[in-house]
Amino acid sequence: MPHVEPGMVIGLFGGSFNPPHEGHLLVAEIALRRLGLHQLWWIVTPGNPLKNRTALPPLSHRLELCEALVRDPRIKVTAFEQTLGTSYTAETLAFVKRRNPQVNFVWIMGADNLKSFHRWQHWRRIATTFPIAIIDRPGATLSYLSSKMARTFSRARIDEDDAAVLWKNEPPAWTFIHGPRSSLSSTALREMTGG
Repeated sequence: MPHVEPGMVIGLFGGSFNPPHEGHLLVAEIALRRLGLHQLWWIVTPGNPLKNRTALPPLSHRLELCEALVRDPRIKVTAFEQTLGTSYTAETLAFVKRRNPQVNFVWIMGADNLKSFHRWQHWRRIATTFPIAIIDRPGATLSYLSSKMARTFSRARIDEDDAAVLWKNEPPAWTFIHGPRSSLSSTALREMTGG
């Protein structure tokens, strides 16, 4: 895990990053700015339990691509999940919380993941581990109205104008952040390159 100091505010942005692209960078930049983060960790996962792993390039290759793309020194590319032996977000977040009790974390995800969030293992536990910032993505702007997670935790939603203090809220707490959106997606890029 990247080095942190007590009291820091850290964003956690996980995914397979297959491949990483400017849309991921845009989500990271919006999160850094709107949430007042000291760092944002790109947690490159060994694999997504909800996706086919056979077509997934090696973790080392995806790490290299992420590191080549990232220019902001506050964004830390990491693959510590591999050493944990898990690809389940709930287990990863529980580990991060245990290891860093004096650090303030926010889970960051693109709005395109919100519609299937309730299919993630222990999704309710994820929502009660750290506050969540959902960043707008094309075609997913209204997902916060219809997703099971948003309906289940509707009373825990804070206004995006208060996003900079999201980390101070006891989870469950979440916000939906509107802003510039990139139409790039890893799926579309793979289809274009035949990968």
